[in-house]
Amino acid sequence: MKKNIIIGSRGSILALAQANLVKDKLQINYPNLTFEIKEIVTSGDKDLKSNWENSDVSLKSFFTKEIEQELLDGDIDIAVHSMKDMPAISPKGLICGAIPDREDPRDVLVSKNGFLVTLPQGAKVGTSSLRRAMNLKAVRPDFEIKHLRGNIHTRLKKLETEDYDAIILAAAGLKRTGLADKITEYLSGEAFPPAPAQGVLYIQCRENDKEIKEILKSIHNEAIAKIVEIEREFSKIFDGGCHTPMGCYSQINGDKIKFTAVYLDEGKRIKTVVEDNLIKGKKIAYMAAEEIKNKINKGTIQ
Repeated sequence: MKKNIIIGSRGSILALAQANLVKDKLQINYPNLTFEIKEIVTSGDKDLKSNWENSDVSLKSFFTKEIEQELLDGDIDIAVHSMKDMPAISPKGLICGAIPDREDPRDVLVSKNGFLVTLPQGAKVGTSSLRRAMNLKAVRPDFEIKHLRGNIHTRLKKLETEDYDAIILAAAGLKRTGLADKITEYLSGEAFPPAPAQGVLYIQCRENDKEIKEILKSIHNEAIAKIVEIEREFSKIFDGGCHTPMGCYSQINGDKIKFTAVYLDEGKRIKTVVEDNLIKGKKIAYMAAEEIKNKINKGTIQ
């Protein structure tokens, strides 16, 4: 067995925080091995502006392609990705070796002017997510949604220095980078369904690397994997990329799942809730999608 395991990651503050979480867990489980992180620059990091502004192209793979190539070439042994960045199909020869514990999947409000319900009329709220804008407008149609890009620290700085009353971020990113104290309010997952698989990490490895696959089993959470399978399938049904306004929120109670899903169709927000046995797996996603499609056909809006 190799004694030194190399973990590939993007070089952003959040990506490195996530890679270090994985590294620390593996180090505890395998104290006789050493784990090191290699920073890799991706297409998304090189030309983020162009990628974001090309609304005809999904951002999936912009943040993974170069890392996956180094994995295929054997330059790294493990890759740590945000699940939301991962295309539905991995390159030939690569697999998901583990899905570790999930961080809080909810969106949060970071504000300098109060909570969601107390923000002033016409408040300027920063996000460039169509899903987040859709969810906000459903509760506060008076809000002015303002364009907001950049990493977590850039967005927080813009809240302080530019004309924003509040911004919307993922709880997971703030918590993983030690910035949970910045959170003003956690937004209900049922009222504000987050992106599918938000807060989930995807640990990738080579399909033929038996030793690494065995190592990664020690941090795999099968219960989370089952939930993610449903959420990712829901995204796939609606061709969910970064420009598709949709979200979902899974709540587990024993062997039951309460699956809240939302989709924007021609400016109208369609929401549905499916409660059923978790064992049905991907069928839950299809049940939710079917209900949404029926509501669209009937003109029923929630």
